[in-house]
Amino acid sequence: MSSQDTIWERFLAPVVRFFINEKELQQLYESIDWQQEATRFQQADVETPLYYSSQNFHGIKQGYLNPGAAVSYDPITQYVLLPNETLVRQELIETIQSQPRRILDLGCGTGSTTLMLKQAFPAAEVIGLDLSPYMLVMAERKAQAAHLDIQWRHGNAEHTGFPDASFDVVTASLLFHETPPAVAQSILQESFRLLSVGGEVLILDGNQKTLRQLDWLNNVFEEPYIRDFAAESVDASMVAAGFAAVQTTDLWLIHQVTRGVKPLIHNSGVGESTEEVIPLEGWIPSPA
Repeated sequence: MSSQDTIWERFLAPVVRFFINEKELQQLYESIDWQQEATRFQQADVETPLYYSSQNFHGIKQGYLNPGAAVSYDPITQYVLLPNETLVRQELIETIQSQPRRILDLGCGTGSTTLMLKQAFPAAEVIGLDLSPYMLVMAERKAQAAHLDIQWRHGNAEHTGFPDASFDVVTASLLFHETPPAVAQSILQESFRLLSVGGEVLILDGNQKTLRQLDWLNNVFEEPYIRDFAAESVDASMVAAGFAAVQTTDLWLIHQVTRGVKPLIHNSGVGESTEEVIPLEGWIPSPA
């Protein structure tokens, strides 16, 4: 199906365009020196993976490596993320059961969830990481407008470069349906490495059961990997990565949020040395 034949292009895009101010978006786009601004974030040692650079996302040529995607993402997402974008993202925030000191938001995009994490945990150090420096340009502008101190990093969620056990919470919103299953598994393994014992990982995305039952939805938004995502199970992937206490909550049958905990491995002290996995529900990191 070509980009001009998709359900999105034929039916939904005209509806969305009715609600957004395209002239205003064009003015915003032209007001930013994208190459200069992006240079402030770009890291020379970050290699853009082929799965990311070779695909169009949402019908946009070059996907998120096109600065136009950074301008149009928020105005469109507020209408297509039903029933309400803020409510959906807030569900991830409310699923966190600890009081984290350091939070990493993977694939943060324009920072919508990242900002909400900082607002919910103002004392925490919050870092947003994304492969697109253009998305980070918009994320920084939003954080500055909201007077929020957030660090923005250009990087690959599979290989972040952060030290082991350096975060209490790792999140990813609307990321996994835009990655091949092997990449999503790699991101979970990296999240496990990054978390301290008892730390939480939270994945917000489309509801896999619904996507499997309503296959036509997979044609709507021009997502190259969404069928692969629908065929998988975030729960199973988390367990395979080593997480315990894994649980998925359905959100309005359209979305889901999955939580896992990095377990404690300890000696049981009975007979021979054995390892026991303790999920540490509600664990709160001790002060540094």
